[in-house]
Amino acid sequence: MGDVGTPNNEEGTRSLSPNNLDSEEILKVKAKIEEMEEEATKLRAMQSNLDEMQCELVERRGDVDSRSVFVGNVDYSASPEELQSHFQSCGRINRVTILLDRYTGTSKGYAYIEFAEPDLVPGALIMNESIFKDRPLKVVPKRTNFPGLKGHSSSSHSFRYRRRAGRSARRGADLRFAGRNHYRPY
Repeated sequence: MGDVGTPNNEEGTRSLSPNNLDSEEILKVKAKIEEMEEEATKLRAMQSNLDEMQCELVERRGDVDSRSVFVGNVDYSASPEELQSHFQSCGRINRVTILLDRYTGTSKGYAYIEFAEPDLVPGALIMNESIFKDRPLKVVPKRTNFPGLKGHSSSSHSFRYRRRAGRSARRGADLRFAGRNHYRPY
């Protein structure tokens, strides 16, 4: 057995150590490091572009939301054209969206109306409680949803859980499984 850096057999093979690395190998490693640094720079640039595009999207969404109103208590048989004619007195309308249930395709009973200018929204808010197809409409400004924020309240969830747990306790059920549909064969 030979020491590190010395030939360990008759053919003169060398073991790798910092003292006897070929300059060619060092250049390859340096080139690989430079390539990785260039790649990291490209990735940082792509990430910053993505962040800028996301900010633009949120700003654009906020702009559209500032020109829109939420309309609740819409008759289930209403069409976008009928809603547009009802709100035509408020000004030029870009889009009327009636939300549908994804499974049945029926109306959910509310809509969004996007106007051409944000100045037209106060005129549409005056239409709150106006009668459309024998129903009073609920008209409020559209709120902007921000990515990552949940829309439900944890307090209402805990209230439901407590109520359900109390009801289960009266029936003699195990409180650890109150409100959950766990399969318990025994």
